[in-house]
Amino acid sequence: MWREIVLWLFIINLGIALGAGLYEHRVVISQWTDIPPSQWPNTGLMFWAYVTTVPLTLLTLISLFAAWTATQPMRTWYLAAAAIIVIERLVTFTYFIPTMLRLSGMEAGREVSAGLTQWLTVNHGRHLLTFSGWLAALRALSLLRS
Repeated sequence: MWREIVLWLFIINLGIALGAGLYEHRVVISQWTDIPPSQWPNTGLMFWAYVTTVPLTLLTLISLFAAWTATQPMRTWYLAAAAIIVIERLVTFTYFIPTMLRLSGMEAGREVSAGLTQWLTVNHGRHLLTFSGWLAALRALSLLRS
């Protein structure tokens, strides 16, 4: 029963992270190219810390254990989902968060514009990881009763 609850929470959080990430990418951050970094809202502290930075990271670690101790055929899909999101979390903590913090502390100019463009381009890969992890977790959920 606990594994099912963790999986449900993992799936719900991934869905929120994916939707919010796509919205932020398309609507929020894409508008930042026209304003100086000092005026960018700190979406990390305003939203992401409460949605993914802490909750998704903890759910991912708990899901690794839950998936490892699950039975087949669910185990493979659940482990795949958790592993994909571990990669996504590592990329987030090693590239996305530090890069955004660095860019937001700079003066407006070409370096910020180029950095923001690169961040947005690489972010497509992060969305793909989140989407893939979400789909694998949904598949694991569909096999829960098998």
